[in-house]
Amino acid sequence: MCPERIAVELEGRRLSLSNLAKPMYPDAGFTKRDVLDYYARVAPTMLPHLARRPVTLRRYPGGIGTTSFFEKRVPAHAPDWVTTASVPLHPHGDGPAGLEALVVADTPTLIWAANLAALEFHVTLWRVPDAGPSPGPPDYLVFDLDPGPGTTIVECCRVAGWIVDVLAERGIARPGAKTSGSKGLQLYAPLPPAAGWDTARADARTIAGAVESQHRGEVVTNMRKSLRHGRVLIDWSQNHPAKTTVAAYSLRAGPAPTASTPVTWDEVAACARYGDPALLRFTAPEVLERIARLGDLMPAPPSGTAVRR
Repeated sequence: MCPERIAVELEGRRLSLSNLAKPMYPDAGFTKRDVLDYYARVAPTMLPHLARRPVTLRRYPGGIGTTSFFEKRVPAHAPDWVTTASVPLHPHGDGPAGLEALVVADTPTLIWAANLAALEFHVTLWRVPDAGPSPGPPDYLVFDLDPGPGTTIVECCRVAGWIVDVLAERGIARPGAKTSGSKGLQLYAPLPPAAGWDTARADARTIAGAVESQHRGEVVTNMRKSLRHGRVLIDWSQNHPAKTTVAAYSLRAGPAPTASTPVTWDEVAACARYGDPALLRFTAPEVLERIARLGDLMPAPPSGTAVRR
């Protein structure tokens, strides 16, 4: 029997870990101990994709299949060594600071948050600037491909190829791809430091619209659910300072402990060619094996400066 609470020291920080035997993914027999072990082992690869980004946690105190909630504010009981950032309530940053958000700057913070039953980590497309108000500029152009009823990630892979073609026509290099860890696929094209939100959002909408106009029976850009049957939604609206996307290597809430996983374009093409969604479904142990074999496939954002504390 696992103890209900244990004290550990990690990188000089003392943590109290609780309920290690609790089934977080009951159907898979994946416990809270397994969740913490995964995040501890994936931390060296995951942390660069969390650095300097305000985080929204999705917490499952009772495990998968129970009530969850999103937490945007850093919990009041957070240790004093946890990094935070002031995030304005107004999405364009011209209003007063609205909340103090968590920034996962190191492994102890990641494990502390995971111990709160935070299975999912969602991050902004901007990083906290060294000086001046938040939000910072966007550092990725993102296309979130969400399969509608009657479609799967297989169709998302086909749409991803069409997006790449349109990007190439506009002189934009092929983006990185990662699974959502749930049903869809996400494309990340790094942006130059001078990129602005209005331009990025307009570009994303134009590119999504160009793909839709060429493939109207298979693609939709309107969020209305009634339009999505048999089609893939290209959600260009994610390119907004108030939005978050699931972080690379974050676990997702589902029957199995799958994770949002960067993939190669050969893997995307194979999924489209063979029509098998399982080709792009990766559980926590498989993600760790992929990192050991392939390294980090997630494209790095432009360089920047240190986070404010």
